[in-house]
Amino acid sequence: MPEYKTTALVLAAGKGTRMRSPKAKVLQTLLNEPMLFYVYEALAPIVKGNVLTVVGHDADNVAAAFPDMADRFVTQTEQLGTGHALQVAWEAVKRSGATHCLVINGDTPLVTVEALDRLMAAQGCCDLAFMTITPRDTASFGRVVRDAERRITAIVEAKDYDFSVHGPVTGEVNAGIYLLKVETVGPLLDQLENKNKSGEYYITDLIGLAVEKGLSVDGVQAGNDISLMGINSPRELIVAENALRSRIVNELIDAGVLIHNPDTVIIGPRAEVEPGAEIFGHCEIYGASKVAAGARLGSYNHITDAVFAPGCVVREFNHIEKAEVGEGATVGPYSRLRPGAVLKKNARVGNFVEMKKAVLGEGSKASHLTYLGDAEVGPGANIGAGTITCNYDGKNKFTTKIGAGAFIGSNTALVAPVTVGENALIGAGSTITKDVPDNQAGIARGKQVNLKRRLKKN
Repeated sequence: MPEYKTTALVLAAGKGTRMRSPKAKVLQTLLNEPMLFYVYEALAPIVKGNVLTVVGHDADNVAAAFPDMADRFVTQTEQLGTGHALQVAWEAVKRSGATHCLVINGDTPLVTVEALDRLMAAQGCCDLAFMTITPRDTASFGRVVRDAERRITAIVEAKDYDFSVHGPVTGEVNAGIYLLKVETVGPLLDQLENKNKSGEYYITDLIGLAVEKGLSVDGVQAGNDISLMGINSPRELIVAENALRSRIVNELIDAGVLIHNPDTVIIGPRAEVEPGAEIFGHCEIYGASKVAAGARLGSYNHITDAVFAPGCVVREFNHIEKAEVGEGATVGPYSRLRPGAVLKKNARVGNFVEMKKAVLGEGSKASHLTYLGDAEVGPGANIGAGTITCNYDGKNKFTTKIGAGAFIGSNTALVAPVTVGENALIGAGSTITKDVPDNQAGIARGKQVNLKRRLKKN
């Protein structure tokens, strides 16, 4: 069998005017990930990283979002249509040594590996293949035109479709994903014209040109597969995001994750949730979060890039970002764990506790109304209500260290840099500016004076 090499070409230069946003359409997010992320993920197992991307509008931000892909970007300075984008990138396609080019729009985040595999099966069977769908609403999709013998003759964009010339609409439309044989389709690119109502060069015109030249053309029919539909408006983005959310949640349920009220749970594509984890409705989990078996995440939690160990319990109404919750640890309700927060085994933070770049040691607890920033807390310590680590002097951040078994009284201000030793005790209401040695008590507050109360005479 002949050997084929395929280069994928992602079209990502458009602004997407119907999105009503200044940023590139492919940077619009679904489940907190740019839609271009999903296209790259679907292509990865098929082309093994051999991906070119045509960028144009907001190209710098697209490159910033995907720095690992930016060295293979091709810039389309003027956005003159999909056909023009292909013309601009064709030299790069040929330099890649590809026998075939898989062209896909960057605004198809629901596309699956399985769908692309169906198109790839046409490799070696024809010169040009593309995927077609029959959605309920054909909207602005390009219409597939077939002759009396059901052979494809052209794709005509919706605004250019003429019933008297092209015949009745069949409901079959172009999905915008193509497989082109480089050797035979390449010479057709110079024949593309912009004689249409948009004044653009359409990649879809290649189908008619290929038919005229006697090349073999095939339409791979995919029924009403919504995974192939592109996104052009906020409403379409919302529909796609809901479909993606449902897909992910149901896959996790089938794998053995217990998800209560699943219609209200949002889990991003990069999150890893092990079978045996338990999640309650109105919970959002994004980024590279990891939830271990036996972890329990309550309602109304917003989680990004966080790690949860077996047996930990996250109660309701918490905001957790780039934090680690250890085995058997408890969080919340109403806690905020900022980047760098680490709860060791059986540690506990309660309501209205905020941690940032701080470690709470094994079995230690900060039950309420506390800020721990740039802090290291040893095992078995107790942090009283109203405790604050004063870590910032207006210019620099400093570290507070609290030893194992220490007891910090309520309403204490620990002015960093400062160390509280093991088994030390800090009196409530103290402002601690100097180190407190092991096994000693530190008290720094004004002396109480009781005065006789004077009562006003009527």
